[in-house]
Amino acid sequence: MRQLIAYCSLVLLTACTATKKSTNMEPNLNGNWIPVKQEMGGKDLPAIYYQSQRLQILDSTYTVFAESVDKGQLQYKGGLMDIYGKEGVNSGKHFKARYKMEHEQLFIVYDLTGKDYPADFETASRPGLYMSVYRKE
Repeated sequence: MRQLIAYCSLVLLTACTATKKSTNMEPNLNGNWIPVKQEMGGKDLPAIYYQSQRLQILDSTYTVFAESVDKGQLQYKGGLMDIYGKEGVNSGKHFKARYKMEHEQLFIVYDLTGKDYPADFETASRPGLYMSVYRKE
């Protein structure tokens, strides 16, 4: 009986530890991401604006394919993101962003001024915020 109780305790402890780890894990953002929605100032941008764009994330680097190519370094943890432009139109710029994964989509809201991390995922009446929702290619 003691062995059964010890075994059950071990299984329960392992399950609780595994559950705790899975809720604290950072999402793996590696891959090619296609925008499905973009908004600025609370207004949706027309799909024609972003339909040919693609975001590629590989560990700590990003590449945006749009009218031109933009590359840089990326750091993310705990829902906050720092984006450092190295090549392209955003070379030398540092943007702060907030991100989340929801329903297999990646939501990123960028502070285009680079001053602060956005408080949430709302852009209405906040002219410096830009949000893009991506699906994995």
